[in-house]
Amino acid sequence: MPGVTSSSVQQAREALGRRLREIRLDVGLTARELARRADWHESKCSRLENGRTSPSDADIRTYTTLCGAQDQTSDLIATARGIEGAYIQWRRMERAGLRRVQQSVAPLFERTRRFRVYQSWVIPGLLQSAAYTRAVLSTVAHLRDVPDDIDDAVAVRMDRQRILHTGDHRFAVLVEEWVLRTVIGDHDTMAGALGHLISVASLPSVSLGIIPLGTARGAGWPVESCTMYDDAQVNVELVSAHLTVTQPGEIAEYTKAFAELSAIAVYGTQARSLITAAIDALG
Repeated sequence: MPGVTSSSVQQAREALGRRLREIRLDVGLTARELARRADWHESKCSRLENGRTSPSDADIRTYTTLCGAQDQTSDLIATARGIEGAYIQWRRMERAGLRRVQQSVAPLFERTRRFRVYQSWVIPGLLQSAAYTRAVLSTVAHLRDVPDDIDDAVAVRMDRQRILHTGDHRFAVLVEEWVLRTVIGDHDTMAGALGHLISVASLPSVSLGIIPLGTARGAGWPVESCTMYDDAQVNVELVSAHLTVTQPGEIAEYTKAFAELSAIAVYGTQARSLITAAIDALG
């Protein structure tokens, strides 16, 4: 999978800046003259056109009005809003509490038919036990200093798991073996989570692949955890933020990478054996 970080968003900002520059050049205005007419500091045009500053709706309206390109205003504003919505800091998402974060994805889950999930950090949320979810969210609350509504957030996530049993949904899930060996909570919590994983992996809607430790990686490199929703959207988990990918070209890269990772995973009896071995290792 591509190394997607805020740099993808920066590239999109730069592309938007180039569009603004082309609009200005098409009418023969210098950046200094446009800034003067807009009553801006003369460096503002440069910051906008080089992607160093994100344009506000008002900035775009001013730009297009002064350049006689009002027919492009709506499209440019939509593009700018999409860029800023793609990269969202975790702290901003969680400011209203973890419950709100869990609820926010409900419409996306309901409309998606094919889920592809890769996890290199923790057991995927849809396959977690309640105790494991509580341990994960407790750590999140501690590290990010967010409102303590963990009970409500756990309840929302557990309720969401009904989607595994209802509707025309299919789930292809890939997990690195070291996720099974990483103790979240305590040993009892982890043992229960792994037992629960065996149970949900037997559901007709779920295909669980485990990528064993020591496997020759080939093209299936371990990368950032992500979820693909049909072929419409990819959500990527970063340490500091949540990234939404909607560009078809980028989604195609994730599709290819997911296929590479799928090819080196084991399934069925072999996958269950790895989970059972992880349980035994807890003692």
